[in-house]
Amino acid sequence: MTDKLNQTPFMKAVGEIARNSVEVISTAELAAKLAEQRPLRIKFGADPTAPDLHLGHTVTLRKLRDFQQMGHTVIFLVGDFTAMIGDPTGRSAVRKPLSAEEIRINAQTYQQQVAKVLDLSRTEIRFNSEWMNQVDTRKLIEIAAKLSVARILERDDFEKRFAEQEPLFLHELLYPVIQGYDSVALNADVELGGTDQKFNMLVGRDLQRAYGMAPQVVITMPLLEGLDGIRKMSKSYGNYVSLTDSPRDMFGKIMSIPDKLTQRYYELLTDQTPEQIAAINSAQHPMEAKKLLAHLIVTQYHGEAAADAARTYFERKFQRREVPDDIPVFKLDQSVWVCELMKQLRFASSTSEARRLLGQGAVRVDGHTVTDVNFRFVPGQHRILEVGKRRIARIAT
Repeated sequence: MTDKLNQTPFMKAVGEIARNSVEVISTAELAAKLAEQRPLRIKFGADPTAPDLHLGHTVTLRKLRDFQQMGHTVIFLVGDFTAMIGDPTGRSAVRKPLSAEEIRINAQTYQQQVAKVLDLSRTEIRFNSEWMNQVDTRKLIEIAAKLSVARILERDDFEKRFAEQEPLFLHELLYPVIQGYDSVALNADVELGGTDQKFNMLVGRDLQRAYGMAPQVVITMPLLEGLDGIRKMSKSYGNYVSLTDSPRDMFGKIMSIPDKLTQRYYELLTDQTPEQIAAINSAQHPMEAKKLLAHLIVTQYHGEAAADAARTYFERKFQRREVPDDIPVFKLDQSVWVCELMKQLRFASSTSEARRLLGQGAVRVDGHTVTDVNFRFVPGQHRILEVGKRRIARIAT
């Protein structure tokens, strides 16, 4: 059977699906499922730990869209129940669980945001509280009995904390069990997730087998580095580009990535082919290649007109150092301490933050860097206050 599959169009489809992925467990199983020629159920879960999805999430969302274009059904699973546990993945300490109200607020925007990438007519948006709220103690014991403690402790972060005698709580051990049971409840054929979710997804395979089901294929996707170029993109690290960012902010943030990430962003976040990316890199100056990248990404989420405007704004403000005409105007009838003005404009949340920004050279008045913490802004004499790259105001009397 395997030899026959290797010579069918199904293995070609597997190759297309595997592009830009890290691992497919397994390609033979995926080809066999595709050979059934029915719409497969493709699962992707996200705990609503923050109200916004970011570009890191879209690496997997874009792969889900590929499945949709092949005629398959995507299940976008909002982990409202598991969010109350707190995913311990990659944690050296206990993750603070969210309240039901925090989860509700965060989950509200997810459907609107995934619609920027997925075809909602081929998407089931589900919440794992649908079945987990019905699981009583007897049922939970039944599920837990399908896995050994040794199996759960194979997870790297659990094993490390256990070896270092760091606290490891029972509810954390249940997290991969419940995430795995989601695959049973949804009858998932395939589950996608970042490489950090591999163990949890493999638990889904184990539980499906234990319940007499065909195990889901697991596809791990790369973790996108954030704006710092070091750590994975995450709201926790503040190095993210949100899908709800304005076109200007999205464009500006992408322009701030290290040059070494430009090709990786092209590969994971755009529809450019490897040949097109190679041509861009060989023909374009790194700055121009990055501007084209930012334009392509902003176009995906806000449209071409918004991307054109964002590029124009960036070039005027950051390359030609022009002051845009549409910046906010703040009325001031007397001189004011620059730290106080920054707080009034909400360019700094406190005096200490304002002082820190001055010390970092992040404050400019009429294009000149100001580091004097005693500086006073005099209306009529001074006109423009800039803090960082994106906070700018015109001062008028």
